[in-house]
Amino acid sequence: MKYRQGEPGRIFLARVEHGEDLLDGIQEMVRRENIKAAVVFALGALKSASLVRGPAEPVVPPEPLQHSFDDGRELLGIGTVAWDEAGKTPLLHLHGVTGREGKDCLGCLREQAEVYLTVELVVLELVGIDTARELDPTLGLKVLRL
Repeated sequence: MKYRQGEPGRIFLARVEHGEDLLDGIQEMVRRENIKAAVVFALGALKSASLVRGPAEPVVPPEPLQHSFDDGRELLGIGTVAWDEAGKTPLLHLHGVTGREGKDCLGCLREQAEVYLTVELVVLELVGIDTARELDPTLGLKVLRL
């Protein structure tokens, strides 16, 4: 295990509105507010989204199982924010549980996540932690550098 100690910084309460992309909205806020590291909590609903629901087989590097929906589902999510190695692009790692009438799904939200009605966010900035997401060639994933 690798870890670093930091402190809570600013705390943001935000609302992403109907029809907006949740992932784009979070990344835009992070850019605008110059948030270098954060924890994100999300509560609301998505009209449509793409998720990765785990590996096809538990091998390294993994082959992701893709899942998409467009039937409107409730959302509860938590994630982390760190920037790419060059410090130019904020990268969001957001896992969420979505559900609708027994169609529950847990996964990593990727590519697009269109908000239905609203998604409320709490963004807790982490200060004093020097981190970035960098490609781990063995895992085939961008992981936190600590």
